[in-house]
Amino acid sequence: MNAVWIVDDDRSIRWVLEKALAREEITYKSFGTAAEVLAALETTTQPPRVLLSDIRMPGESGLTLLSKVKARFPHMPVIIMTAYSDLDSAVAAFQGGAFEYLPKPFDVDQAVELVRRAIEESGHQAGTEEVLSAVPEILGQAAAMQEVFRAIGRLSQSHATVLINGESGSGKELVARALHRHSPRRDSPFIAINTAAIPRDLLESELFGHERGAFTGAQTMRRGRFEQAEGGTLFLDEIGDMPAELQTRLLRVLSDGNFYRVGGHQPIKANVRVIAATHQNMEDRVRQGLFREDLFHRLNVIRLRLPPLRERREDIPPLAKHFIALSAQELGVEAKRLSEGTLKYLQSLDFPGNVRQLENLCHWLTVMAPGQTVEVADLPPELKDQPTREQPANWGDALMAEADRAITQHPGEVFDRLSRDFERILIRRALAATGGRRIEAAQLLGIGRNTITRKIQELGLEEPDHA
Repeated sequence: MNAVWIVDDDRSIRWVLEKALAREEITYKSFGTAAEVLAALETTTQPPRVLLSDIRMPGESGLTLLSKVKARFPHMPVIIMTAYSDLDSAVAAFQGGAFEYLPKPFDVDQAVELVRRAIEESGHQAGTEEVLSAVPEILGQAAAMQEVFRAIGRLSQSHATVLINGESGSGKELVARALHRHSPRRDSPFIAINTAAIPRDLLESELFGHERGAFTGAQTMRRGRFEQAEGGTLFLDEIGDMPAELQTRLLRVLSDGNFYRVGGHQPIKANVRVIAATHQNMEDRVRQGLFREDLFHRLNVIRLRLPPLRERREDIPPLAKHFIALSAQELGVEAKRLSEGTLKYLQSLDFPGNVRQLENLCHWLTVMAPGQTVEVADLPPELKDQPTREQPANWGDALMAEADRAITQHPGEVFDRLSRDFERILIRRALAATGGRRIEAAQLLGIGRNTITRKIQELGLEEPDHA
């Protein structure tokens, strides 16, 4: 019996996987198209235990193959591979019942480990209708963004409350909209409100509405955001800054599902999914007494961490090209081209305003850059003067320079200082790559789960544990 069937129109990908599986003594069979696989399934008496399929191939796509395989073999784990790592592909794969979503280029050892897990898996949930869109709503090929895509895919049939953590401008509302668009509530309203932007004395009325005559100026009855979002999703942005008295009312709604308009006496049933977002460290807000702990736990059912742009630098070129094209389309002009030097320079910047800052920059360049090809000299002065993160030609040389500096400045402490810095950097980067999941970060580093937990405590790394 061939335990694994591989389908990919790229012969080199098939060859790499075949060699890796053979090395691990896992039997396999390879195909170049979905049609070949479907034909083989019609005649075989021993279907594979795992199917490993590319998503884009001549003829039928991997998603179509996934749908047909799941209809006939609902418990067969199907791993979807793709070089086009976008949100819609991830969501469609998971909604179709995929066991896992594997973006290319992938680490061969990790791919083999994923196949082993799939072989051991007894089954997977039934397939659901595919949801596809011509244009992805969120761009990102970085590992941390792939974790976000996977989470959205896994939540696509859920009504669970979600708390999104991320810096300003990192795209929290975009993720909230994606969660709504790929949820069972997609056909009902998505209502967004920034709880930090509305005056404290008006926020209660904004959220819950008011009856006529409830206060001076209330000439008519007004429906609040909860009523406007009936059957859909209410997005509460900057929830960490919500006033304490409103936190109590929100807690009551989340607890019993009912609320009252300001000045009202009749309870109103709230059929609303709440997605909240904040740039704040909510645990710190709770410790400081600025946010109710019981409300925090009500909101923190599912937590997503959205990485800042500096943790996903490989996404800067595709994002910049996308925003440049979008700006040109909006203005009705020819799209400008970012030179390779400009793209590399942009990748070296920290972008404290994150994706929003990059988008604004691309609008500026579309209007202000003199030529069709944008060079570094064409960037705004504040960006040209910004310190960049230079990549040393050889990290060993950089380490030698740092060791020489430490020997001069901190004799007797060099080994301990540099060892701790080294471990801190490795663990932080591994956590960033896995979206804060400690078990997977430990696997990437080749250390044990207990070791990474102990090191995080010793080194003072306060990364949220999603494991």
